[in-house]
Amino acid sequence: MKRLKKMSLLLMLSAVMAFTAACGGDEGTSANGDKSEELEGSVVIDGSGTVYPFMARMAENYMGEQENVSVEVSRSGTSAGFKKFLAEDGTDFNDASRQIKDEEKASAEDLGIDVQEMKVALDGITIVINKENDWAAELTQQEVIDIFLASAGKKKWSDVRPDFPDEEIQTYGPNENHGTYEFMFENILEEQDLPENINLQQDYSTLVDLVSKDKNAIGFFGYGYYDSNKDKLTAVKVDFGNGPVEPSLDTIKEDGDYAPFTRPVFTYLNTNMAKEKPQVLDYAIYTMENAQDVAAETGFAPLSDEDIQASLDALNGLK
Repeated sequence: MKRLKKMSLLLMLSAVMAFTAACGGDEGTSANGDKSEELEGSVVIDGSGTVYPFMARMAENYMGEQENVSVEVSRSGTSAGFKKFLAEDGTDFNDASRQIKDEEKASAEDLGIDVQEMKVALDGITIVINKENDWAAELTQQEVIDIFLASAGKKKWSDVRPDFPDEEIQTYGPNENHGTYEFMFENILEEQDLPENINLQQDYSTLVDLVSKDKNAIGFFGYGYYDSNKDKLTAVKVDFGNGPVEPSLDTIKEDGDYAPFTRPVFTYLNTNMAKEKPQVLDYAIYTMENAQDVAAETGFAPLSDEDIQASLDALNGLK
């Protein structure tokens, strides 16, 4: 009799547990652990081509966990992306390889858009050359600047160093839509003109292809695009005064050996959208919670724990 009662109790407990699990399976779980509602709808992101690999991977991971949320990631460039972000019914996020400008802040204020800056990773401006270039694998910081500075007049490799080939230098880079172009122009060249004949492109894969096919080519873009094309390109080691430094996830730091060519990269959140659409805020929180791992997987140097927590605190304050 006791054994029969014990078996009955176990069967009853099993039934209760099964019912509880079945009820719980209908609830959606957000990045912040909120099971009160199932997330659904869309998240729309545009902006930086440099940040695109990071955000595309983040979106893929998120949609694997939130099957009813669609995350669309485009890459029109930082500046072009801000125009789509700072508009009525604009995008939810704008990825940026530079900070928002004063005129863009003013535009946001005029439109009544509250913008939250989210620093997501660190990137290094990487100087790349053709695999057959065996003379310019190491350059000083000033030599790099002079090559991309119109007023320096370095038209041939032999103008950079007498023992370099007497061949025309072919310079390449992203066009004015990209924050990478603006960082080079404003921070590295100190707002001095690039060469008139520089070949500027919208698409980074096109730049990779052009440099890989031109022995006299030298170009610049974010480290991630070099990291995923190491078989096609060589990264120049830059001497900032203490010997040549190769860009890497170890050297790309704001206070590290590659600091002069290091920059933070961002995504900007429309907090109006985040308050209206739960999935947008949830995606923002998910991005910061997973930023360090995704950064390392996509060619970016991860942020510190302190930077991550500061962003999470700000985002959680929007709830």
